[in-house]
Amino acid sequence: MPSSFATRRTMLKSLMASGAMIAAPTTGARAWAAAPKGVRISDGTLTIDFDAAMQSRVSYAGKPVTSSAAGAALLTGGGAIDRFLLLDHAETAAAKGPHGPGRQHRIRATAGGKLELDLRVTLFDRYPGLALYEAGFRNTGSTPIPVAGWRLATHDLLARPEGAWTFAGASHPDRRDWVQRVKPGFDQRNFMGMNSSDYGGGTPVSVVWRRDVGLAVGHVETVPRLVSLPVTAQPGGTRVGISGDEQTVLAPGATLKLPATFLMAHTGDHFRPLDAYRRIMAERGLAAPAAIPESSYAPIWCAWGYERNFTTEQVYGTLPKAKALGFEWAVLDDGWQTSEGDWKVDRTKFPRGDADMKAFADRIKADGMRPRLWLAPLAVDPGTDLLRDHPDMLLLDRSGARQTVTWWDAFTLCPAYPPVIDYHRALVRRIIGDWGYDGLKLDGQHLNAVAPCYNPAHNHGRPEESFEKLQDFWKAIYDEALSINPEAVVEICPCGDSFAFHNIPAMNNTPASDPTSSWQVRSKGKTFKALMGPSAPYAGDHVELSDGRNDFASTYGIGAIPSTKFTWPADTTRPTDKLPPGGYVLTPQKEALWRKWIDLYRANMLSKGEYLGGLYDIGFDKPEGHAIEKDGALHYAFYADKWDGPIALRGLGEGRYTLTDGFTGAALGTASRGGTLRASFEHFLLVRATPAAGSAA
Repeated sequence: MPSSFATRRTMLKSLMASGAMIAAPTTGARAWAAAPKGVRISDGTLTIDFDAAMQSRVSYAGKPVTSSAAGAALLTGGGAIDRFLLLDHAETAAAKGPHGPGRQHRIRATAGGKLELDLRVTLFDRYPGLALYEAGFRNTGSTPIPVAGWRLATHDLLARPEGAWTFAGASHPDRRDWVQRVKPGFDQRNFMGMNSSDYGGGTPVSVVWRRDVGLAVGHVETVPRLVSLPVTAQPGGTRVGISGDEQTVLAPGATLKLPATFLMAHTGDHFRPLDAYRRIMAERGLAAPAAIPESSYAPIWCAWGYERNFTTEQVYGTLPKAKALGFEWAVLDDGWQTSEGDWKVDRTKFPRGDADMKAFADRIKADGMRPRLWLAPLAVDPGTDLLRDHPDMLLLDRSGARQTVTWWDAFTLCPAYPPVIDYHRALVRRIIGDWGYDGLKLDGQHLNAVAPCYNPAHNHGRPEESFEKLQDFWKAIYDEALSINPEAVVEICPCGDSFAFHNIPAMNNTPASDPTSSWQVRSKGKTFKALMGPSAPYAGDHVELSDGRNDFASTYGIGAIPSTKFTWPADTTRPTDKLPPGGYVLTPQKEALWRKWIDLYRANMLSKGEYLGGLYDIGFDKPEGHAIEKDGALHYAFYADKWDGPIALRGLGEGRYTLTDGFTGAALGTASRGGTLRASFEHFLLVRATPAAGSAA
């Protein structure tokens, strides 16, 4: 072991002096005496060193990237038990499983003979740099242990002058960026449960990285767990790990089993660890749909520019313009219904009710477009027939209070209650089957997660079933839609949330979900291309939400699907929200720009290309860079307020490449592997690199 690690004798004295150890049976003492001084686990890329007190240090490619500290701890009323005495270590071939061959290390350690840590660390051949932790705390004493929480795989990535960046998969009501710079004082708990009444859930992974190396931690359970993945700035670096705070009592002989967790050391930004997480979860049976309808990649026009007070005449009048510009989807948004929950047709807009809703869908099809209908499942308004007739459907907290959905002043239904599932399946049959819509836009920040449910009418085995089975609710909706129309597009838009990975199998389209900036469009896009796959059908959401309300470049350059909510020939005269300066009306100047971008998108279809997320670091590289391989060409996109200087063109193969401005068509010269391009631009630059005649790419 390295000399910086404490010797066994020193550690034993330290534990005795601190009071962490108590009298133990003689047999235990003999086991300690025979125990190793430390354990090194390595696959050549990732190395984890455990000393005699189970303090651990992580190295990447032979270089330490963390200090030695307690990676695992059990929290009790008396504080953290985070110093153990190593008992033994055994290495075996990994048991046959979904992740392929590897080596498993089993480590046992004790705290005073009263608590045993059983840690299995598995390294897989196909995932260099990644370790899978399976841990449990066993009460080996004779008295119960009151548990306040636990920590696992917790480390401080050592500081460097350039600082660090982080991706965090938790959701917050302020709709903060998923990717952020770690500034002094940064402290984000990243709780995977509810962080307000209707914002919660997410992807259970946190990543921190420097320019040269990063660490990622996440759980790989196939159901969501109420855990946290905190990221905090420390004096000497950035801390990342996984923790739980559920209180329990650990009886003598009982074991507290922790969620299966991965620790990964990597280079680059968050893309590589999220891509590895996606592949691991797919091997465990949780993955995005393999078959994506061709129409899922089609450009989207949404009637939301007319807001809730739309008229059918406004929508009908805009369809020919949308079609002429190259949009294929026409989405009818919020406002067609009398209420959330009842989902009755508003007869002031559709006088014949169901017949008019079908006629509306038929009209969109007759105009050469595809109809998609907005819906906010699991929300029910006060005063609705559903709430009057079926109050048993409500999700209730421990005190019997309802969980609110703030945007619609509604309440949440329990997704794990069979009558709620059946009600929504029938609603899907009505929309897709009876009315003939080709897709669903499932919308609302409350879609991502729900709180534990204590409604006695539901007979839950555990209150957490509502949280854990939300993914099954969405899969039931998805399966119902595709059973009626195998080409149906099912979009989940959890407004402003960090998307819940466990819901991904239930959708074949997703937007940037109300981005607050072009940065969010791009950073969310990079994230989805890791979580769903490099050709994920991700839409940039309404371009009117981007910087300048016209930044198609951010959508196009990351391989996203263009979307808009323009009005034509005029804006609504009855807006429910204040219109931005100039409104949403498609002016002649806008029309020319919109047409150019949609033509460019349809000509290249970068959304179906392979997003090469490992080539550029979205945090440290300047200008910000993205690359997509499509049909033998590399399509680069660079972003900066203003840039004048060299740009590295990464990912080029052998031979010469001809460079073209992807937006203007101007010739930019040639380049070869490892080359750079001298460029000056504002906001964005698109570069298309195609193999030159006679060159082998």
